[in-house]
Formats: sequence, structure tokens, C-alpha cells
Amino acid sequence: MITGKQYCEMIISGCNHISNQKAAINALNVFPVPDGDTGTNMSLTISAAARELQAMGDCTVAQASDRAAGAMLKGARGNSGVILSLLFRGISKGLKDKETASAKDFAEAINQGVKAAYRAVMKPTEGTVLTVSRVAAERLTAYVEKADISMEEALAYYVAEANKVLAETPEMLPQLKQAGVVDAGGKGFAVVMEGALSALQGNPIQAQEVAEVVTDSVVDEMPMREEDIKFTYCTEYIVTVDETAKKDNPAELRSYLESIGDSVVCVPDNDIIKIHVHTNHPGRAIEEALRYGSLVNLKIDNMKEEFRARQKSEPQAPAIAEPEKKYGFVSVVAGAGLAALCKDLGVDTVVEGGQTMNPSTADILAADNPTPAEVVFVLPNNKNIIMAAEQAKELSTAKQVVVIPSKTVPQGITAMLGFDETLEPDALAEAMTAQLATVKTAQVTYAARDSVFDDHEIKEGQLLGLMETKVTFVEDDMSTVVRKLFEQLSAEGGSYINVYYGEDVTEEDAEAIAAQIREQLPEAEVLCLPGGQPVYHYIFSLE
Repeated sequence: MITGKQYCEMIISGCNHISNQKAAINALNVFPVPDGDTGTNMSLTISAAARELQAMGDCTVAQASDRAAGAMLKGARGNSGVILSLLFRGISKGLKDKETASAKDFAEAINQGVKAAYRAVMKPTEGTVLTVSRVAAERLTAYVEKADISMEEALAYYVAEANKVLAETPEMLPQLKQAGVVDAGGKGFAVVMEGALSALQGNPIQAQEVAEVVTDSVVDEMPMREEDIKFTYCTEYIVTVDETAKKDNPAELRSYLESIGDSVVCVPDNDIIKIHVHTNHPGRAIEEALRYGSLVNLKIDNMKEEFRARQKSEPQAPAIAEPEKKYGFVSVVAGAGLAALCKDLGVDTVVEGGQTMNPSTADILAADNPTPAEVVFVLPNNKNIIMAAEQAKELSTAKQVVVIPSKTVPQGITAMLGFDETLEPDALAEAMTAQLATVKTAQVTYAARDSVFDDHEIKEGQLLGLMETKVTFVEDDMSTVVRKLFEQLSAEGGSYINVYYGEDVTEEDAEAIAAQIREQLPEAEVLCLPGGQPVYHYIFSLE
């Protein structure tokens, strides 16, 4: 059986494990375009839960799993983060009302998590995290029925089976096999569960960098109430190990720090030990460490004072705006020019985000509430943000939220042009969604990594021409990739072209590209606009 405290430790350990490995997981992404990488998105998602659980005292498994699931739902980023949050949401439902959890309880709960994730994905793709979690859960169910299995044995079996399925994902998805990698989302999930298992075995994974823990748990997400701060002083230092000093096992130093505080990080690294602890007795934490050597980079912060200062200086959470009109709009875009254009078209609130900057469910929800309308339409404008927007819709209690599944910025702009305030919400959603098919999108970006993708051998830094969101051309020259894009675009019809140029493109260069398009398509009307977007040198729309 596991207790609520053990469940908290498992989640925190899983969070640290994926945080430590997120760069390696990001590198598994077969899509060469810079994006909100899988490892980063999953790490940020579970970090939201770890922060919540660090502040929990004695609790039941049901309470711990419910708190973790709620935090992940709000903190979910990108499709991989949303799926991870749904898996743990299902687990929390399976553990509802339970004080402790057995192996059979866990097997039932993880199966509920899999079902929740599958229900949320319109067209599930096998060979992804969905497959890894499902097949391992099915095998676990059969395993726990055979004998009286401990929770530790059950989780060890689940992790082993998840890794077996993960190794098979290249045979399920041709893109993975071509690139010679396993699925990044599946790997991320397996890493989280490995971290949870380590905690259950008495060896919780520690974050490799103290600074990361401090940023996540103290600066960004301090407790909402001052009385929630049980330990006042955030104490950090590095011990330079002294061979002449009395040295016990560093694990003993960690144990002592845990006896006088929480949020303990004790990371031995060759001749140094990195320390981070929240305590009411920083002097004791320092005195104990001196047995191991000398101290450098000593820093003690009063978190209650920091909290009071933030309360005075930071704006409060946005209030729920009273409706001043029937319909309002929230749009996700990156770039000052695109944001201004959205505002001109009637968007009330712009959420900064897109490729490499996937906003969380909470970010989108926070934009919905202050929108002064009865019904709020959300335009994600990126396929990796749609699921987070849908999750915000489910969590919204103050507003009726409708998600228009726009996958590109031009689709979002075209949907706004189709707004008809005389229509009822369902009819308006249908009309705006229908507008998405009337615009064609092409984009130019750069390869973030060497890759083999859809039979393209791609080198880092090469220009990538995308039709909609699919890599179609790989070139070294801008004029060539643009010419090829419009050869294909023009074959599908259309005469109105918008050129949105990015933050790294000069107006002179953009006008030269626009002139090239006019020469290539003399009957088309071409408009050149500063989008200011990162990552994409150009975004083109054709209607």
C-alpha cells in the first residue's frame, strides 16, 4: 500500500527525473521545426503538480492525487503536457475516496487514466504516449490478478512494460523508424514513472540544479496565503568539501536538513555539495554543513517578506469581467504586428504564444475570464495549443468558452473575418470553423536540428518551407523556397496573398520577397505586413 505522503514523493521525484532529462527527450522530436518541445512541455506540466504537493502535509492518496491532477490540468502545456495531465486526472478518479492504494488500486487507476487520455484525442495515433501507457496498463492488470503483488512490485512491472512498448514505437510509426528514435511523449511518460518508482524504492530523484528548484517552487509559484509558508527561510549554499573536515555520508546531511525543513535538495557533485532547504533555523542548516567543509554562495531569503512584497507590487489575478456584449474573442499569437492585427479585427485578449511558447491551460483560462462577454471564442492558431484550449473550456465555470480549432495564424485571422454577431453561439462556431478551410497557409522557418523527416534529409539551419504545418521543401536559399511554395499554392487557386514577415526580417527584404511573389503571380493582390513573429521568417496566406 502507498500513503498520500508517498504519492506526493512519487510525483515530485517523477518531476525531477523528467526535468533532468528534458533536453534528451526534446532531442527525440522528429519534427525538425523549432517547437514547444515535448520534454519541456511535460516537465512544466508536472512541475505545476510538484509545487502543489511540496506544500501538502499529511494527506490521503485521494487528496494527493486530486491535488496533483488539478494542478497538472491548469499547468498543462502542449499536446504532450495535456495528455500527461489527462492520464493523471484519470488516475485521481481511480483513487477517489481512498486513504491508501494497493497494487490493484493502482492498476485500475492507471487504466482509467488511459481511457481519459484516449477520450480527449479525436484521432488517437498508435505508437505514441497513448500506446505506451495503454499497453503497459493492460499488462499490469493481468499481472496484479495473478498474485498478491506489492505496490512497489506493480510499479516496477509497469515501468518495465512501458519501456518495452516504448522500444517498439519505431515499428508503429514510420517517421520514428526513419529518424531512428522512439516516441518523445512515450519516453517522457516512462521517465516520469521511473522517477516515481525510485521514490517508492527509497531513492527519490533530485533535481540536478538548485536554481531550477528555486525558480519553480519559490519565485514563480509562492503560496497564495502567508500562513501556508510553514518554513520562513529559503537557505542555499554550496559546500566545498574539505578533506580535513569530519565527513559523514552526504545522505546524512540530507536527512538532517529534512528534519528541520522541507523542499530539500542535496546534490553531491565531485568535491562540492549543492544545498537548498526551506527552514525556520538557517543557522542549524549552516552549522551542520560546516562539518563537511567550507561554504560558498551562501544566500538566505525570508520568504514571508518576499510574499508580502509581491502582494503589494504584483497585480492580483484578473477578475471575472461582467458581460458588456454577447461575444468576445481570445487569440494566441506571437509578435507585436500579429497581435495588433488581431486587436484590429475585434480580438479582446491576445495571449502571447505559439511555436516554442505553448501557453498553459491556466494562461488561456486567465485570458478568458477578463474578456467582457457572455460567450468567449478562443483561437489557438497552433495545432499544439488546441488541446490546452479545449481543457480551458472544460475548466471554465465563469464563462461559456468555445474553441475554434485554428492551426495557423492565417486561419485564426480568417475565422475572425467570418464573425457574424447575428448568429447564435453554435451557428457562429460552425460558421467560423468553416472559414478555416477557405485560407491556405505557407510558412518559412529554419531547421532546429539535423533530421530525416518524410524522406527529407535535413541539416540544422536549412530553410524549411511548410504547406500548412507539413514540411514540404528544404532549401538553402530564401527566394527558392518561396518560389516553390507559391508554385504549389497557386495550383490550388486564390488571388489574395498576405505576407507576414518575422522579427528577424527587414522591411526591405520582406518587400523584395513580396515583389518576387507579384512577379510570379501577376494577377494576385499581394499585401506585405510586419508580423513580428519569432521562429517563422515568413507566414503567407492565400485566399
